[in-house]
Amino acid sequence: MFGNGRNGRNGRNGAETSDGAGGGAVIALAGVRKVYDTGAVKVEALRRVDLAIKPNEFVAIVGPSGSGKSTLMNIIGCLDTATEGSYRLRGEEVAGMSIDRLADIRNRRIGFVFQNFNLLPQLTAYENVEMPLLFKGTPAKARRERVETLLGEVGLADRMQHRPVELSGGQMQRVAIARALACEPDIILADEPTGNLDSAAGGDIIAKFEELWAKGHTLVLITHDPAIARRSRRVVHVQDGAVVDDEAVA
Repeated sequence: MFGNGRNGRNGRNGAETSDGAGGGAVIALAGVRKVYDTGAVKVEALRRVDLAIKPNEFVAIVGPSGSGKSTLMNIIGCLDTATEGSYRLRGEEVAGMSIDRLADIRNRRIGFVFQNFNLLPQLTAYENVEMPLLFKGTPAKARRERVETLLGEVGLADRMQHRPVELSGGQMQRVAIARALACEPDIILADEPTGNLDSAAGGDIIAKFEELWAKGHTLVLITHDPAIARRSRRVVHVQDGAVVDDEAVA
């Protein structure tokens, strides 16, 4: 398994480090706005969002449909850019990064887990997990060892050569988690990772996230499910594009 315990390496608030702004924050947003301009109308998806997340925090971002939580996740994951405001990732301003630099961050520094799994259907579980390592240029022997280790850790050592269509929803999400971990990122972003799973499979996936948190990863989880959010250690409530509440989970 990924690790043991529920207290984490640095506790809920993470460690005070010299990395980044915001008192040791690995993720620091200040006055972030996102406006989508369709030509006929402008839609303000995010309204002056301030948010700081320290290393080894496990944060759930919750809100109703259309609240802006997925837009916020896309900006944190460097999949989209803010219209206004500052986003500093480990102290580095994202707005000044080149396309190549952003791509490198998405491949090496941030692991993504999506509701729809986003696995390549023509590839096996092994090949899906291997893909980020190919982009990284990892040698073949190291790739094989890494992929086999990760699939073993998520309980799929006997499913490496199966394609997504041959796997259950829970198994596909485990493959997605293994793929997210391939390049050893310190941040894991998960967008509704249990949305397409039954309650048993969803609970198992959240247990995997808890294990990752216990090993020292920073986790940011988007969910509409209050029960899932309570499995995190901090819940940020988003409504109408703004953070309306930010609470610790006992």
